[in-house]
Amino acid sequence: MGSTSGEDLAGKTVVYGITGGIAAYKAPLVVRGLKALGIDVYAVMTEASSHFVTPLSLQTVSGRAVCTELFPLISPDAHQVEHIALADRADLLMIAPATANFIAKLANGIADDLLSCIALATRAPVLVCPSMNVNMYNHPATRKNIELLKERGVHILEPAAGELACGWEGVGRLPEPERIVTEAKKHLYQKDLSGISLVVTCGPTSEDIDPVRFITNRSTGRMGAALVEAACVRGASTKVISGPVALEYAPWAQVLMVRSAEQMLAAVTESLKDADVLIMAAAVADYTPAQYRESKIKKGDKLAAIELKSTHDILSTIKPLKKDKFFVGFAAETENLSESARNKLITKGLDMIVANRVGEPGSGFGSDTNSGVIIVPDGTLDTFERLGKETLAHKILDFIRERV
Repeated sequence: MGSTSGEDLAGKTVVYGITGGIAAYKAPLVVRGLKALGIDVYAVMTEASSHFVTPLSLQTVSGRAVCTELFPLISPDAHQVEHIALADRADLLMIAPATANFIAKLANGIADDLLSCIALATRAPVLVCPSMNVNMYNHPATRKNIELLKERGVHILEPAAGELACGWEGVGRLPEPERIVTEAKKHLYQKDLSGISLVVTCGPTSEDIDPVRFITNRSTGRMGAALVEAACVRGASTKVISGPVALEYAPWAQVLMVRSAEQMLAAVTESLKDADVLIMAAAVADYTPAQYRESKIKKGDKLAAIELKSTHDILSTIKPLKKDKFFVGFAAETENLSESARNKLITKGLDMIVANRVGEPGSGFGSDTNSGVIIVPDGTLDTFERLGKETLAHKILDFIRERV
């Protein structure tokens, strides 16, 4: 398995069913998101769904004719039974939105149109994304049908809460296209990290000066977030210890938010008890104010300097706790990249270090890509240039998987 996002999902096939709810208008964006990952998409529309989105829209973004009829007059292949061919072709059958009516049909084995026949015939994983009025969603019949599907191994992406198209407030909104695509990814990846427990630190730390001001760095948490999602979709039990960031982590991860370097140290120390792998992707502050001021420093106050003290080095502090755990460090460097990284690898007793070049376009904090090297005790493992952070995350996890 080549574990970069493109290599893994290119050539995978999603048969994407759209049923007759207002949320069907999101379907073209879902298709676009899947296609961006290299996934082949076959859109299957119920008759009712065409009231909310056109087959032409889905054909345009998928690059394939949309399937709508159980018995088409003109079949793409006269020697195939279309609903069986689609059922066999799918690596994942996904239905979004799934109306209360379609969920009832699926739960009761009714096959009266193309999509419901595919659902009965496929042996691929099935992902159902309910979307409807809150009262319909909470109706005992709907709840029973959903529970029945879960018992049969159907995967359910629960709807979001909010304002609904009908004017009601509550649970029933179809999740946003990005969330649906992320869920689809999870069901398409091989679970080659299943049984491994990871702790990933992410983002910066913030060291408070007073109630208003603090010291921090340029880390956004994006590299850590990519590692978290990649680990989750590949089956690892993943815990995130994150400093202040303006992003969301993969929904399957356990997330613990901290603020300071000392808080992160305490959280890492506690979390190591149940971890097989620690990935220190956070940019932890080296210094913190020697004194926290309870009151805001006024503009007119004479303040020649802020006295700083060193924070505890997390990796050095937890080194005695390593035992047989696999430790991965990160280094952000502007010069002497390999030399500095190798020194850190040795002094902190790491099994692997990822050194990123920072301070140049297209690499480091806030960018979509990173450039640098991956080093292990017996040599340089890999050199990468402007590699997408998601792809780099899978590459790092590949190397970990080979060694754990």
